[in-house]
Amino acid sequence: MQTSVRQLKKDMAPYEKSNPKTSILQILNTILPFVVLWYVAYLSLSVSYLLTLAIAVVASGFVVRTFIIFHDCCHQSMFKSKRLNEIVGTFTGILTFFPYYQWKHAHSIHHATSSNLNKRGIGDIWILTVDEYLTSSVWKRIGYRLYRNPFVLFVLGPFYSILIENRFNRKNAKAKERINLYLTNLGIVVVAGLVCWAIGWQAFLMVQIPIFYVSGAAGIWLFYVQHQFEDSYFENEEEWDYVKAAVEGSSYYKLPRLLQWLSGNIGFHHVHHLSPRVPNYYLEEAHNMTPALHKVTTITIASSLQAIRFRLWDESNKRFVGFKEISEKVKKSKMGAVATGKEN
Repeated sequence: MQTSVRQLKKDMAPYEKSNPKTSILQILNTILPFVVLWYVAYLSLSVSYLLTLAIAVVASGFVVRTFIIFHDCCHQSMFKSKRLNEIVGTFTGILTFFPYYQWKHAHSIHHATSSNLNKRGIGDIWILTVDEYLTSSVWKRIGYRLYRNPFVLFVLGPFYSILIENRFNRKNAKAKERINLYLTNLGIVVVAGLVCWAIGWQAFLMVQIPIFYVSGAAGIWLFYVQHQFEDSYFENEEEWDYVKAAVEGSSYYKLPRLLQWLSGNIGFHHVHHLSPRVPNYYLEEAHNMTPALHKVTTITIASSLQAIRFRLWDESNKRFVGFKEISEKVKKSKMGAVATGKEN
């Protein structure tokens, strides 16, 4: 394993550098089309709102792509200059409603602890093991079931995480992080205010809400399915391995070329977790040129839909299971609790 780890690190090294021209081109071919599509969506309001919604869906794809630029800036992989990454990251954070330093902090923890059962809770989707669920209180089970409900995750989730969670500083945040969040909030208010002044708040909301929602839901979905597939990887601290977590705990989401482009190649999630310093535009090449990565779990749009039923991690069988699969265990645990109560 040590040899393979060293080899994988060597294989990634040539791709762990940014190309300024490519980065600038990506910013231009992402943000400019988004602005144009937003304006066209506004103009379409006088024609048909169904047309507006159709244009909004396309525009939301460019918001996802803008977020990937923001994401790469957080990893210092978009540009060589730390300062430039901070500036572009803050700007794209305003466009996508994400505070640069706060999200960078949580996401760094996610990368350092992904698939580690002893270090869950920051930058992750809430995951319980089967045993944890069975020994939880009734209220915790109800809360977990609600949280893992697709309606909560993908319908309410974008509004809560982006409009509420992202708008407040975390406890013990440093001054730089706090100021950046205030700056991001101010930037959002100023941009939204100017657009509302120019076209009216009703028109602004009719265009912005569907773009905001579709891009937010798509982002949560991408993050969800790339770590929650049946034979994923989760281990306790003493057995956890960073490389295994990256290669076995992250999937290759094989998307159609257009969706792959709009999502900034993030489908090559195993490469990204193996080496976060690889810019998004080199992820595919890094995958293709590294034979050892060709064996990673590959999911498609069709197969990824199965992830909806994966709710709990079964440590005994090393796979995700649904609530139905453990229904009998739940009944037995309840009967055991009742029996214990009677004995007492």
